[in-house]
Amino acid sequence: MSDTERFVQKLEELKHGSRWRLRHLACRPLDQTVLGFDLFTGLWWPLREQSRAAPRRETSWLVAKLYGAFRVPHVPGQQAILPHVLGRCEPRDEYGRTRFRARFDALLQSPLASLEPHLRWALFAVEREAAAGRASGVDWAQLLDDLSAWDRGDEHRRRRPIPAIWAEQYLNAVNPIEREDHHADRDSYDPESQPGKSQPR
Repeated sequence: MSDTERFVQKLEELKHGSRWRLRHLACRPLDQTVLGFDLFTGLWWPLREQSRAAPRRETSWLVAKLYGAFRVPHVPGQQAILPHVLGRCEPRDEYGRTRFRARFDALLQSPLASLEPHLRWALFAVEREAAAGRASGVDWAQLLDDLSAWDRGDEHRRRRPIPAIWAEQYLNAVNPIEREDHHADRDSYDPESQPGKSQPR
């Protein structure tokens, strides 16, 4: 089990009261409240003491707040990575699809420091689909790994910018016609050619 998976396991073991506290710390920095700092330190610091490869504090705090805020179970696997699940959540009507892709574009173009509101939108969409029985959950460990490399370009083990990977995974999850339309744009990240910026059909 990786350090990231251990951290997510700790999140899964949280009691209702602890999740409630995390939910009410949305978009707040770690050091703003003593309760939040103490709760997070109990989750993250033991892993950091054991391994220097533990997930970064900034991204771990972000994921902890998001996990506390949304009733989205941890489901390991490629079918549960967040951009893939979002692709499956995409509305089928033209107006809804355009708005949804515009929100996803905004997420892809945001730096890590500004990402939380966009991830809240994404997880709210997944939570709604899960409540309706159309989604089972998200791979929270993969989400944490991806966010840890979000601002690092291609200087990490996957050798490509994470937003570019997410754009490809999203497009691979939509219907086959959409995938064919965007096939030529899948290998590089260009804000003008990502999901919400597709050519009119």
